Amino acid sequence: MEKSPVNNFPEIIKVLVVDDEQDIRDACERIISKMGCEVDKAARGDQALDMFGQAPYSIILLDMKMPGMDGLDVLRHIMDKNDETIVIVITGYATVETAIKAMKLGAYDFIPKPFETDQLRIVVGRALEKQRLKDEREKLEKERKRTLADLAAEKSRIRTIVESLPNGIMVTNVDGQVVLMNPTFSWHLGLDEHQGLGDLVKECVADDGFCKFVRDISQGKHMDPGNIPTYEFSLADEKYLQVRGRPVLGDTGECLGTVVVTSDITTIKVLDRLKSEFVAKVSHELRSPLSTIHEQLAMVIRDLAGQAEPEQDLHMLSRAKEKTSGLISLIGDLLDLSRIESGTVCHEPRPVQLEDLLESIVDFLKIKAESKKQTLTFQRPQEDLPKLTADPLSLESIFGNLITNAIHYTPEKGDIRVDTGLEGGGIRVDIIDNGFGIAEKHIEKIFERFYRVKDENTRYITGTGLGLPIVKGLVDSLKGSLSVKSAPGKGSTFTVFLPVG
Repeated sequence: MEKSPVNNFPEIIKVLVVDDEQDIRDACERIISKMGCEVDKAARGDQALDMFGQAPYSIILLDMKMPGMDGLDVLRHIMDKNDETIVIVITGYATVETAIKAMKLGAYDFIPKPFETDQLRIVVGRALEKQRLKDEREKLEKERKRTLADLAAEKSRIRTIVESLPNGIMVTNVDGQVVLMNPTFSWHLGLDEHQGLGDLVKECVADDGFCKFVRDISQGKHMDPGNIPTYEFSLADEKYLQVRGRPVLGDTGECLGTVVVTSDITTIKVLDRLKSEFVAKVSHELRSPLSTIHEQLAMVIRDLAGQAEPEQDLHMLSRAKEKTSGLISLIGDLLDLSRIESGTVCHEPRPVQLEDLLESIVDFLKIKAESKKQTLTFQRPQEDLPKLTADPLSLESIFGNLITNAIHYTPEKGDIRVDTGLEGGGIRVDIIDNGFGIAEKHIEKIFERFYRVKDENTRYITGTGLGLPIVKGLVDSLKGSLSVKSAPGKGSTFTVFLPVG
């Protein structure tokens, strides 16, 4: 069986052979059918046009000399209806000029009579290749249009989502120019219609901290999304914004820019302020009458101490005095928290020699430790530490609270040690005890307000649950850090790091 040199095509191509000679029509059908095409035949021009109007023929072999309507007229009608149709003219040697006219009218190629099988196969093969390329081009064009339509639709959907978000969105490139900004961001910052795309961040937001925040992320200083800090700032109209950001990364991990999300936290700030004002006001109102009650109870206890059988009365009054003392301590802690939140906790900072302050605190608390038969020690460093510029009362509150906690949560005859030294441009202070210790599940919560670890060892220890939150707030206000390492039954180590300067 004779094989065709033409490649297989994904779809059957229809070919129409138009010639008044039966032998030519049959020969063409036999050769072209073996090339994988579906062949129809017509003996006259008018018959060919009727068939062309009813079926989509991709290739037409057209004889120029036929009775009735000749090949040129048929060609004109075909080109008028579909100039994409591939027409191969069949002509004799005596009518080459007619073939030339046909080529000018839009015919693809011609083949002279009489022709050999290979000649016909080659010409039709070229036509099939052209048709294949045409089909491929149309397919690619459709895919391109569909892809563009999909991209346009996706872009439209993303833009609609971004513009309808309740949070502000801003995207910058690595040079700090704004490349995208949604209406909420413009509203948050009070930008007019002339500000936005193409502008530098500093031209849109007049806050140095915000600009530095965006610049640091754009320059790759915060590549880990889980460790990117947030930033808060206020505007002139007392609007507070919280800012979160993430780097835009390329395929190779390089930073291409920054995505910034702003949230309006004005309401939260107002509620926090009102809460702090309420706590401060209530605490002030309660402190005075409680102090009076406490002093009167102390006076009554002194009077009863000289009577013959005051044990029961003394016990009840002592419990009442203890409870009022606890309430006064609670009120003091609440006032301290209120001052920390309002930013007025620190008095005038001044140079402080930390080892002298620690020695004084340890000496003062040794009496409390000795009442539980504990050992409380402080080893001064061999060389003087650099002075800290800080509020001494804040430092006393930090280390007084931590050492007092160590005494409370260490059993009798326990050991408590205070160590200090230089570390990484600051001073490190460790408060180490061999007390009850803290289970890992509690460590993340002990700095929450009113949270207390309650178990068999601590159930009888009184406290407000505000000491460690106060310490954390004071350390943060001094730009320091507070950490803890602990294990049940093995004690705890609280570490305070304070930068020098």
